[in-house]
Amino acid sequence: MFTVRVGKTKMARRSKTRALLLLLLAVVILITVVLQRYSDTVTEEFQQVLFKSFDKSRPSSAAVSCPMPRTCPEKHFSFYIQSGAASAVPPKICFQAQMVLGTAMKNAGLGINIVIINGKTGEVIKTGNFDMYGGDVKDLIEFLNSIETGTIVLMATFDESASKLNDEGRKLITELGSSMIQSLAFRDNWVFAGGKGADVTSHLEKFKKSDSAVNMYEGWPELIVLEGCIPMVPLLKETK
Repeated sequence: MFTVRVGKTKMARRSKTRALLLLLLAVVILITVVLQRYSDTVTEEFQQVLFKSFDKSRPSSAAVSCPMPRTCPEKHFSFYIQSGAASAVPPKICFQAQMVLGTAMKNAGLGINIVIINGKTGEVIKTGNFDMYGGDVKDLIEFLNSIETGTIVLMATFDESASKLNDEGRKLITELGSSMIQSLAFRDNWVFAGGKGADVTSHLEKFKKSDSAVNMYEGWPELIVLEGCIPMVPLLKETK
C-alpha cells in the first residue's frame, strides 16, 4: 500500500508540473501575440518597465515619444535626438516632431545610429545602425562615404559605439562637423547633428563620458538629449 501511495503522489506531482508548463506556454504565446499586434505601444511601455531595474531614475515621457517641435525660424527644421540608455533602451531621433529612428520604427540598434535627411525638403533619405562592438567598421565607413552634399546628418549612440570605430571613421564624422567624436570611448554616450557640404563650424553635439564613479545606469552613463533648429541650406547655427 505504501508503494502505491508514493506512485500516485509522484504521478500527481508530474501532472501538476505538466499543467504549470502548459500554463506558462499559454502565457508566452499570449504575450507573443500581443507584441506582434501592438508592437509599437507594448514595446515602448516595456522600455519604461526596463528602467525600473536601474537604481536612480526612470525616463520621462519624452523617452518613448517625440516632443512638440521647437519654434524655429523660417526655413529651419526642428530636431530632437536622444541617446540610448545603457543596453536596455535604444536611441531615438525625431525630425519635425516625427520619429525617424527608434524602437517604434524598428530601425535603431546597437552602436552608432544615423539618419540622413534631404537638407532642402526635410525628407528622410536613409537610416542605418552600425554595431561597433561585434560588427564591421567597414559598413559604417561605406555608409558615411555615401552621404551626399546638402544633407542633414543626425546621429546617436547606443550601448557601445567606440570599440571598432577607427581613425577613418572618426575622420569622416569629423568632416560632418563633429569634434567630440575624437573623444568617444568605451560605453560613452554621444548625440550629434551635422551635415555635409555646408557650414559645419558650429558643434551641435553632446557627449557623456562613461565613468563608473558617477554612471547613472551601472556600467553606462545617463542618456543625453540634443534638440534645436537646423536651417535648410546651409546647415547649422545654434542649439540648446
